[in-house]
Amino acid sequence: MGRELADASGIARATFEEADAAIGEDLSRLIWEGPRDTLTLTANTQPSIVTVSIAALRAFQERSSLTPSFVAGHSLGEFSALVCAGAMSFTDAVRTTRARGTFMQEAVPPGKGAMAAIIKMSPVDVEAACGEGVSVGVVCAANFNSPGQTVISGDAGAVEHVCAIIKERGGRVIPLKVSAPFHCALMEPAATRLDEFLGEIDFGDPIPPVVTNVEAEPNADGSRIRDLLVQQVTSPVRWTESVKFMIGQGVTRFVEFGPGNVLAGLIAKIDGSIKVMSINTPESLEKALESFDAQE
Repeated sequence: MGRELADASGIARATFEEADAAIGEDLSRLIWEGPRDTLTLTANTQPSIVTVSIAALRAFQERSSLTPSFVAGHSLGEFSALVCAGAMSFTDAVRTTRARGTFMQEAVPPGKGAMAAIIKMSPVDVEAACGEGVSVGVVCAANFNSPGQTVISGDAGAVEHVCAIIKERGGRVIPLKVSAPFHCALMEPAATRLDEFLGEIDFGDPIPPVVTNVEAEPNADGSRIRDLLVQQVTSPVRWTESVKFMIGQGVTRFVEFGPGNVLAGLIAKIDGSIKVMSINTPESLEKALESFDAQE
């Protein structure tokens, strides 16, 4: 991911080189060549996705003077949003997400936790089912991705129990291949370690404001970032609310920077009238630039 963009854009390539220097490893080679099982370890995945996202963002910014009214990111993506808003340096974001991934991976032994996406069931009903599963173990709604998709997370046995309840009630369950149960109480050890790590990071005031996962509201106060990022580790990602907030503030166009187009798809499900595009290749960059030029 990101290889074509790095080959076509000098600033994108420099971003990959900056990431390599930040952690003292050849992260670029891992991103471009794998092996996949190493790349998908969350300690590697997190800084890799941030790197690809900022490489795409910088390639766009180099050729466009457009500035956003708000920025937001889904879970890990909030770090990319903070970089975009000038509240955190890219180097610090790479270093922090490497540490965050390590802390999250080490918080729960392999096989103890699980996550599953729930389709065709309202978030309220998913939360009710989770309430019935807490007698088995930790389980909660972890990601409110769209009105029709909620992700649950927790102890493997409790998640399995809740999934059985949901199936009985007509919901569809998609088990997720994850290395840890993110955004639930089991991540508390990771949150504690991340809090200590973030004490060494300098944050500025986000311009534009970052619509945070924890509050689904804009934050423009740099002094609050550390606490919000720590809370995020164990709190649900309120993505649907975040997108609806921005739309309510008059946002009519969203641009997703980073590998894939998952967020673009979720935004389309939240509000099909909104224009949304993803930038992660030279072709998608050119298409986006042409689209914005035509609308100016």
